[in-house]
Amino acid sequence: MENIIGYVKKWGGCTFAEKPFNEVDSLVLCQLVYLNYENFVPSFKDKSGPVSIRSILENPGWEEILEDYWYKENNRELFETAAKSIRFGGLHMNYYVNVIDEQEQTQFSAMTYLLEDGRAYIAYRGTDATIVGWKEDLNLAFSKPLPSQYLAVEYMEKAAGNITAGDKTRDITGDIYTGGHSKGGNLAVYAAMNCAGGTRERLIRIFNHDGPGFRPEIKAQGNFQAIEERMVKFIPRSSLVGMILEEESDYETVESWGIGMFQHNTYSWKVDEGAFVRAKNRTGAKILRDASLNEWILSLTEEQTHVFIDTLYEVICASEVSNVFEFEADWKRCLQNVLLAAKEVDENTKKGIQKTIQLFFRILLENMKAEGWHFKKGEIFCSENEEADRKEA
Repeated sequence: MENIIGYVKKWGGCTFAEKPFNEVDSLVLCQLVYLNYENFVPSFKDKSGPVSIRSILENPGWEEILEDYWYKENNRELFETAAKSIRFGGLHMNYYVNVIDEQEQTQFSAMTYLLEDGRAYIAYRGTDATIVGWKEDLNLAFSKPLPSQYLAVEYMEKAAGNITAGDKTRDITGDIYTGGHSKGGNLAVYAAMNCAGGTRERLIRIFNHDGPGFRPEIKAQGNFQAIEERMVKFIPRSSLVGMILEEESDYETVESWGIGMFQHNTYSWKVDEGAFVRAKNRTGAKILRDASLNEWILSLTEEQTHVFIDTLYEVICASEVSNVFEFEADWKRCLQNVLLAAKEVDENTKKGIQKTIQLFFRILLENMKAEGWHFKKGEIFCSENEEADRKEA
């Protein structure tokens, strides 16, 4: 049993003709898109052709792609292993886009891979290390689409058009995979259900790797039903990010070596015989938690949501850092600044936040009682006395 790095080592000698493109290949490409290819992969404006993963590794300054992101050593090993492999080394990359707009609270990045069989994979990056990136994740609770979601549609249309009109040295089928991890999974699904009909018909598979879902009105505005059967979603057993605004039960649960929120890390996902290791059913406690969280999000007015998220963002910004690495490097000073900022929040805003948090716990307790849970001497029990649920509670 291995993770995605072990998968590349084990199956890297196989071409996609010998071992067809699969769910783990998708996650490999979605993890690689987190790296910074600014000086290596052409953008839409560049007239130069696509570059292979192997050619980047051959560049003396290639290690700059590893800067400013989590899991640097894992990323290094994954990239080097992929670049040296037959399966991934010859993959070509094109149309790299990276947008960070603090004023618009937007973080967006995407890239297109050209597979050896003539198909393409449009990969959307998830949340990066920037504080503005995390703010945008929280904004998914709003009812209106985000700037990054509009950019995802625009990117898909442009890339799809360029794929068939571009590289004449390759056999192009016109078929497209798309996907992403975390917020990137949300962007891939949003783009797929809102792109033009002709582009949507070319999509053969949409991969959402532990990405948030959508408010009902956002889903209703798009063509979700048109892509539903081509979409596949994977979440780790203790997923939180992937269960935000997730109404459907049609997802695959993956085993992970991580604990709690650390299961969101793609390097913790278990792989065996070229596929994700499926987990057993999620426990009742997790299901109740997720249902209560989503009911809480949908119960808030737009004004309440804005106040909660904007205040949280302002308090975190008081740490005077632009990304999580800076916070980690000097966490004592940053935390002190955050605590001072929290004290400065005006009384009405503070009361409003307290009320929204209280609402979440009230919803959670009501749901637990409705499901037959009961309380005794400070402990929480399920009526069926399920040991796993007791531990989770």
